[in-house]
Amino acid sequence: MLANRLRKRMRHLGKWARRTGAGAFRLYDRDIPEIPLVLDVYSGDPHVVSGALYKRPYEKDEAEENLWIDAMRDATARALGIEKSGVIIKLRQRQQGRTQYEKVSGQGLTMETHEGGLKFRVNLSDYLDTGLFPDRRAMRRMVRADSPGKRVLNLFCYTASFSVYAASGGALSTDSVDLSNTYLAWGRDNFALNGFDAEIQKREEYPGRGARHRLIRADVSAFLRDANAAGLRWNLIVVDPPAFSNSTMTRGDFDLQRDFMDLLKTTAALLAPGGKIWFSANARSFRGSAGELESGLAQKLPGLTVTDISGKTVDEDFKGRKTPKAFIIESPPTP
Repeated sequence: MLANRLRKRMRHLGKWARRTGAGAFRLYDRDIPEIPLVLDVYSGDPHVVSGALYKRPYEKDEAEENLWIDAMRDATARALGIEKSGVIIKLRQRQQGRTQYEKVSGQGLTMETHEGGLKFRVNLSDYLDTGLFPDRRAMRRMVRADSPGKRVLNLFCYTASFSVYAASGGALSTDSVDLSNTYLAWGRDNFALNGFDAEIQKREEYPGRGARHRLIRADVSAFLRDANAAGLRWNLIVVDPPAFSNSTMTRGDFDLQRDFMDLLKTTAALLAPGGKIWFSANARSFRGSAGELESGLAQKLPGLTVTDISGKTVDEDFKGRKTPKAFIIESPPTP
């Protein structure tokens, strides 16, 4: 069943990916209830598939599960005509606390993939996520188109793919904020792959002089407090937070459903006149509409408008699937 489904999807999506320049795309996402896998294709020579098995709602013998995963790897390899060693499947379950970004392997299997005429380094083996979220691809294109001549801030930047897109679109500058040294170094590599120099700075060193593209090691909430106190402003701000996060470097945790309004209020205060926030609600269970966001923000910052763009951020490989809600929050222009 899996092999037949993959062959059918690949016939359709392979052509679409070649035509649109999508080097990484979602091939399979629990299409068959009995096979709770998610599989993404990464174009290269040869192609590689990185995926995850979602934890079953019942216990299964470990040895039996390993045999089943091996059979799925074999079926995937045969269906796509690739080596079995090029099919990596990890176990994905509900992650929380400090376990959510820990390594699940130390193989260090990395490769370069392409998207939208850009290059990105992905790690196929060591983390549950590879460094490039395929469900944000359309939103990355939209941010690039909106970036020329603008100062861009990217919060929870992860591996800085939004920032690289903005730089390639002609952004005046980019500031990318994350607390992870690993992800900031990864982001710097992604800038370098595309011919841009990016400088990593500590929170207390920001804003540094001379660097057009900066990767700032800081807790987002602390960075926002500093930026507001300093009166800093950006024309375009990307807010793509995780559903949940905490770290040994912070005093508290972040829960998207609980904290999104406070986050957006603090972020919106940093918008230049006529500026935009591109907000992606990275939680399938996120509850919130454009009207609710606009009403909540108006309590502190009247005049902001909110538009739900969720339907515009879905590419071919995610049609018919539940994807994160997305919104544009705009500040009024100078009178």
